[in-house]
Amino acid sequence: MKSKHREKYEGNKKNILFFAHYYYPDTASTGQILQELAEGMLDSFNVTVICVVPSYLGTIEDKYKTKKFYFEELNGVKILRIRVPEFDKTRTVSRVKNILTYFFGAMIATFKVGKMDYVFSISQPPILGGLLGVWGKWVKRAKYIYNVQDFNPEQVMSVDYTHNKLVLGLMMWLDKFSCKRSNLIITVGRDLGETIEKRFRGRKVPKYTIINNWINEEKIYPLDSSNEKVAAFRKQYGLEKKFVFMYSGNIGLYYDLEGIIKVIEEFQGAVTPDGKEVIFAFVGAGSVLDKLVLYTRQNKMTNVVFISYQDKEDLIYSLNAGDVHFCVNAKGIKGVSCPSKFYGLAAAGKPVLGVLEKGSEVRSLIEEIGCGLVTEPGDYAGVEDEIRWFIENSSSDELKKMGEKNRAYLVDNLTETISVKKYKRKILDL
Repeated sequence: MKSKHREKYEGNKKNILFFAHYYYPDTASTGQILQELAEGMLDSFNVTVICVVPSYLGTIEDKYKTKKFYFEELNGVKILRIRVPEFDKTRTVSRVKNILTYFFGAMIATFKVGKMDYVFSISQPPILGGLLGVWGKWVKRAKYIYNVQDFNPEQVMSVDYTHNKLVLGLMMWLDKFSCKRSNLIITVGRDLGETIEKRFRGRKVPKYTIINNWINEEKIYPLDSSNEKVAAFRKQYGLEKKFVFMYSGNIGLYYDLEGIIKVIEEFQGAVTPDGKEVIFAFVGAGSVLDKLVLYTRQNKMTNVVFISYQDKEDLIYSLNAGDVHFCVNAKGIKGVSCPSKFYGLAAAGKPVLGVLEKGSEVRSLIEEIGCGLVTEPGDYAGVEDEIRWFIENSSSDELKKMGEKNRAYLVDNLTETISVKKYKRKILDL
């Protein structure tokens, strides 16, 4: 018997099902990208999303605690949300329980939506995101698009999260299985494309294409520091009349922020040539945040400010409150993950302090555009030199030119409209 919740779609549009661990209003970068992709595809597809109830920071509103599934519609996208338990990002068992609840809930939810022509899944949560796509392909007898934002177990191995060969081997087998069962892999950088080739050693490589992530340049754009809301943000967090280095995004394992905070310690009391105090602002949350906070307290660091995640509509003001932005990855992340935060920095027209491996997608972009300085992960002397250069040149036109180049390149190459159009064409050509 058909579920009473099954949707009837009208018209000649194809039906596509998204498996998205997080979706708006959650602040996860992948959730924001998937919202823009889903809404941007509505002229060609009827879009349904299966995701968790809003819970990225670990807590859940009372209105999402009474049922197992919640059916909603947002801006033309049909959404089936799964209730998951609240969790603590610093506790592995708590996070695993949350993720597994989503995984099995999404499998059940697949039966609660109607006929699908395409199934689209993302590589989050690791391994399970790909397997959900395979499941959806089988259940819906649909074509499967696997969007790889991060490769695992390579990402896990890069930060030495585990050395268990049995676990790592199983993870690799499962994700290669998902890749092989896909009709198309879409990944987000040239170096990630190289990883697909390496995984399959050039033999029977699954069909794949590369489409950069993006930002909506009409929602994030340069604002002067005198803008009322930018000034209010600076005032709220004690950034007035300061020269601000900002890190905005997930404060997690894959960014070597524990190493960078020790470099920042060397700049206690630093001032720019025109007398501005130098401040380092971390905007976001994640598993490493508590360690950074503890380190700054133990070492009596007064040049660091921690700021909670900003609502999506306020991101334009927080990004514009930074004078220079960090874009960093830990060593070993090349070909494994691509820091999407770069696109927001480009949209805001900001110079970038990059700590990224040579040949990685975003480092290549920074070098091609000329929008910042870059050094290798683990090269703390190089990071210190970069910070010092930005401080010494804080009043020069160089920083302004870097930001202008960043914005101009994004408008011409990395907008939501450009990338979403590529997605639609590639999927409809299957």
